[in-house]
Amino acid sequence: MLENLQPLVARTAFPLAIIAAIGTSITLLNGGMAPDTVTVVVIAGSYFWIALLERLCPLHPEWSHDKGDLKADIGLGLTNAALNGIAQPLFVAFSVGIGTWLATHYGAQVWPDDLPLIVQLIPALLLGELIEYSFHRAYHEVSWLWPIHAPHHSANRLYWFNALRFHPIDILAIGPGKLIPLVILGADGGVIALVGVFSAVHGIYQHANLPCRLGPLNWVFSMAELHRWHHSPNRVEANHNYGGNLIFWDIVFGTRFLPKDREPPVEIGIAELPNFPQDYVSLLATPFRWTTLSTRSGPQPRPVSSNE
Repeated sequence: MLENLQPLVARTAFPLAIIAAIGTSITLLNGGMAPDTVTVVVIAGSYFWIALLERLCPLHPEWSHDKGDLKADIGLGLTNAALNGIAQPLFVAFSVGIGTWLATHYGAQVWPDDLPLIVQLIPALLLGELIEYSFHRAYHEVSWLWPIHAPHHSANRLYWFNALRFHPIDILAIGPGKLIPLVILGADGGVIALVGVFSAVHGIYQHANLPCRLGPLNWVFSMAELHRWHHSPNRVEANHNYGGNLIFWDIVFGTRFLPKDREPPVEIGIAELPNFPQDYVSLLATPFRWTTLSTRSGPQPRPVSSNE
């Protein structure tokens, strides 16, 4: 544990990680590597680096220990990776079909594909973020959608693998789903790869057990200082900071939340469901057994001793 590194890590680790990931991706794409290969290589390297850094310089040492959630997180991560591998090409093919039809009937595609990839990434993120923001906010504020997203918030710690702790329905709607408008408008495989890399690396760091102090950049990125409030057990506090990568739409719609007088809570989870199950099967079943599961996961009655 290298505590003296915390100030340096807090200020530089995320900017360097995202610059390295995007810079490497663009270099490999320009060198002719297939977009799918670039995505796998850069994301895998980023996961390894952030996981290692978290072991060396954790923000909260108590978040570094398995709390009965690791097996479920691994299971959900592998499940979501497999489903994304199947679903994303289907989503893209569907979107290409719609985009081709629109271009044929209503004119040429509108995507600015003549601009450098790094410039194309900006509108791609803003448009994709609007889709993600909308779904994410609906999961929190529409009661019958909350069970789909609740497994992610049932985590009782934040660490790098927590970025994959989503129900498959949740991840499919927000992940491949946000690519549909980009492809329809004419964004190519390189842009889609950059969005995937940016989202993955940002998501890993957003949930990582690492110190983070971005200052003015907290008005750009939906990074850990903001996102830890989103995981507050207090639902009033948690129903903010919906942006997956950028905080832009939270600013526009008034849901950005970053108090200056206190730090985010270390004890996280769903306050009204303190006994939420942490096993893989129960988390997968959450949307389909919500009434039963939420009843069993609520506060348990205090046992009465024989002396009372």
